[in-house]
Amino acid sequence: MSIRAVVWDVDDTLFDYTTADREGMRAHLATEGLLAGWGSAEAALVRWREITDQQWARFSAGEVSFEDQRRDRVRVFLEARLTDAEADDWFRRYRAHYEAVWTLFPDVLPALDALAAGYRHAVLSNSSLHVQDHKLRTLGVHDRFEAVLCAAELGVSKPAAAAFLAACEALELAPHQVAYVGDHPEIDGRGAADAGLLSVWLDRHGPAAGPAARTDAPAGAHRIDSLAELPAILRADTRFGAPSTFR
Repeated sequence: MSIRAVVWDVDDTLFDYTTADREGMRAHLATEGLLAGWGSAEAALVRWREITDQQWARFSAGEVSFEDQRRDRVRVFLEARLTDAEADDWFRRYRAHYEAVWTLFPDVLPALDALAAGYRHAVLSNSSLHVQDHKLRTLGVHDRFEAVLCAAELGVSKPAAAAFLAACEALELAPHQVAYVGDHPEIDGRGAADAGLLSVWLDRHGPAAGPAARTDAPAGAHRIDSLAELPAILRADTRFGAPSTFR
């Protein structure tokens, strides 16, 4: 049976999260007078991303709430004992700089336009509905998706099969009728494949990053370097072992 819907990851798939986070944090630290204490902006940014990954893992494991992982990111980064209100205020100031540089990747709108007539569309994100709903509206693409599902409300995060199956249930489709597109090889690529969806791993580093930077595609997932390749993958639906026309 052919693919009838595409479910999308958001951050670093549709939305250039990495660039926005880097440039937003750089501007925020400069405004807060904190850059000098790090020696360089890059050192501060590396540490911020390390802490973000660590705290997000705690949230994904159900150890803390979405709000508390965000507050703890601030506390660990500043090495300060802040109240919830103080941590929230600091993060709010950072978010203003972060949102100022939000943008879609240039291949997103052409891909959505190309797929609009033939497929239904939804979002599945390891974030919160409040965050991603606001983001999609700000970026002007919210109306492209008939459902937006997020880990904070679902109570389960990718790569757990239950997260992907929840998206299928929201669309009232079987997993084999749904494709999932995401940027992370394990969380998105392997997770979707293991849940029975057509898994498409968007490797935006691609050939430009060089052979040493490339990661093997997870079993069952198709690797693409650009969303321009997605329509052909969906039409071919080569999940059962036939080679992709791009590899």
